[in-house]
Amino acid sequence: MSMGQNGEEPTVGQLVANASKELSNLVRSEIELAKTELKKTAVAAGTGAGMFAAAGFLVLLAVILLCIAAAYGLTAAGLHPAIAFLIVAGAFLLIAAVLALIGMRALKSAKGPQRTIDSAKESVEALKAIGKGPEDHPALPEPGVRR
Repeated sequence: MSMGQNGEEPTVGQLVANASKELSNLVRSEIELAKTELKKTAVAAGTGAGMFAAAGFLVLLAVILLCIAAAYGLTAAGLHPAIAFLIVAGAFLLIAAVLALIGMRALKSAKGPQRTIDSAKESVEALKAIGKGPEDHPALPEPGVRR
């Protein structure tokens, strides 16, 4: 912290400038923390959405195979090609169910920037405490008193 003209205490202007600089640094660091947290959340949400897309594609394939199997089943009741198609369609449905569950878990893990919110609340509380006055902070010098 820089000193005033007589070399003892900083001037009010210097104190205001220092406070402004510190507040600016605080805001920058809060924004950087928010960016970091949101990037992680976006990756988790993207992964979950990709899993849902894969599950949807596999369900589409299963529906096609189920339709073909049903057609074979109706025309040639009991022939083995239809049973084979049903087994493959069942396997696709099972894989789709697993992917959907993994995707739901990934989407549930996506959260907001909680650390940034908590840090910002702490900063606001600290600024409020400083603004209440010297009676709450005996370490701060009283106005007009020089040490």
